[in-house]
Amino acid sequence: MSRLRLLSVAALLAVAANSHATSFIVTTDAVVKAFKATSDATSNITSSFKDDKIVLAARDDAASFVASEGAIRGVKLESALDHIRHQAPQLNATDAQLAQAILTI
Repeated sequence: MSRLRLLSVAALLAVAANSHATSFIVTTDAVVKAFKATSDATSNITSSFKDDKIVLAARDDAASFVASEGAIRGVKLESALDHIRHQAPQLNATDAQLAQAILTI
């Protein structure tokens, strides 16, 4: 019986290790895809609005917004977000993504 238990435990550990590796790969893939989507949105915004005075004026407000995790929303940032969404209605980005993009300009 001891040998059977030992083999059972070894098989169970092998299956458990395999499932952890698989979940790690799936989690990593999800994180990479989310990062790529944010990066793509940021690239689109920075190339289109790098000379836009309304967007450039909102950099300090965007920094406050990002640093406070969305708690501080300045008037210039709100204006820039409205301006960006009006100029690029096809862009599906959150306020946080837009604020981060403004900071990269």
